[in-house]
Amino acid sequence: MTKVKHVLGISGGKDSAALAIYLKDSYPQLDIEYYSCDTGKELDETYQLIDNLEVYLGKKVKILRGAEGSQEDPFDHFLSVLGGYLPSATSRWCTKKLKLEPFEKYIAGTDPVISYVGIRGDEDREGYISKKSNIQSIFPFRKNIWSADVIAKVLDNKTIPFIKKLYQEYCSQSLKLDRIIEVVSLPLNDDFPRGQKLDTLLELGIKDFNRVVFAFLKTTDYPLAKADSFPLIDNEEVLVREDIFRILRESGVGVPAYYEQKEYHVEIDGVLETGYYSRSRSGCFFCFFQQRIEWVWLFENHPTLYAKAVKYEKDGYTWHQGETLEEVCTEERRTSIKREHFLRMKRNKARTKSDFLIDILEEAEQEGCAACFI
Repeated sequence: MTKVKHVLGISGGKDSAALAIYLKDSYPQLDIEYYSCDTGKELDETYQLIDNLEVYLGKKVKILRGAEGSQEDPFDHFLSVLGGYLPSATSRWCTKKLKLEPFEKYIAGTDPVISYVGIRGDEDREGYISKKSNIQSIFPFRKNIWSADVIAKVLDNKTIPFIKKLYQEYCSQSLKLDRIIEVVSLPLNDDFPRGQKLDTLLELGIKDFNRVVFAFLKTTDYPLAKADSFPLIDNEEVLVREDIFRILRESGVGVPAYYEQKEYHVEIDGVLETGYYSRSRSGCFFCFFQQRIEWVWLFENHPTLYAKAVKYEKDGYTWHQGETLEEVCTEERRTSIKREHFLRMKRNKARTKSDFLIDILEEAEQEGCAACFI
């Protein structure tokens, strides 16, 4: 059998770091290579996290950089090439040049590659999936570990007879086999969409579903078709946010310092209130996906980095449309942003009915780029 390469990208964020720890502890038989795409503009805490991980994993994290051979940091190199045009939500050249292209180069060739992605079980996003046919993404933290393209093929109406056969062959001892076959036999339509069928089959048996998918993949060109076995098909754990923080703390690797909540004070209706802010994501210190409260956090906690971000704004290019960082950092504007943030967090806390601030930051995280999170 062709050797399958297993890789995991370390973004500097909590989820990918926790995934590396989780897989080492739970599936030590997997020989995983770790990599990180360095933009040259990460927070110091990101590099410290990578150092801590290398100690725990007992392996080096391979550092990938775009613009190899350039005398400039990768970001500055491409910024110069593009004439000072800053990246934005509508033009994510930083993601392409600094994250995706170095990754694609790293796994270039035709050898099968399994890429492990740290999307949690309490998130509703798919993440980056390579278009290269020799790369397959796996999501160990979710109930459904398979990528959307695999699920689309497995649950296609044309495959119903084959999937029924696989269930009968690999799950003959299941007490729920009759019900499973009944669900498999139902064709997808407007009243029974793919997501509902997937959820129903997973509820009837995660391991059974995974065994069937793995057997199905043997008939395809997916990388796992080349593997004799795959231990994650027996995985039934679903890990959520609190699990991630627990893994990081218990391992000794630690939670990246920029996630730690810091106090700010703002007057609301004549009362001095205490709010909390932090950074919600890994990535460049000037990431345009940051909320304004995160820019305020950067200004008040890393003023030197904020000043560097200000210098990038020129010739009409700004990190936020319609507002420069020089305007954001005025005392009046920072107070306004804090007030808006405090009231929004208060509303979110009332809605989630949670006592933990970390539980109400999900909305902020979802606004970022998947390729930078994982």
